[in-house]
Amino acid sequence: QVQLVESGGGLVQAGGSLRLSCAASGRTFSSSHMGWFCQAPGKEREFVAAISRTGGITYYADSVKGRFAISRDSAKNTVYLQMNSLKPEDTAVYYCAANTAVAMSKLSYNYNYWGQGTQVTVSS
Repeated sequence: QVQLVESGGGLVQAGGSLRLSCAASGRTFSSSHMGWFCQAPGKEREFVAAISRTGGITYYADSVKGRFAISRDSAKNTVYLQMNSLKPEDTAVYYCAANTAVAMSKLSYNYNYWGQGTQVTVSS
C-alpha cells in the first residue's frame, strides 16, 4: 500500500516556476515507478512525466519536454516535479501516482495509487 500527498501547487505568472512534491508513505515506494498526471477542467487526465524505481529512466509528455523535470529522493520517500517556463495551458490539477507493476507506463490505468491532487494555475 502507498499513500501519496502532493504539495507545492499555486498561482504563478507565465514564464515562472513551481516545484511540486509528492510525499509517499508505505513500504512499496522504493519498488514503485512514479508518475505525474494533470487534469484541466473539462478534459481527461493526461500523462506529464514518469520516473523508474531507481530514478535512472524518465519519460515526459512532448508538451513538457525541456521545461519540466521529474526526480525522486528515496531517502525522503518523495518524488518531485520541477516546472519551469510555465504556460497558461499548464493550468490543471496535478496528481502524483504510483505504479507497482514491472514496467513503466504513461497510461493512467497502470497506476495503482493516487494522491488527492494539487492545483497549478498559470496566469498570462
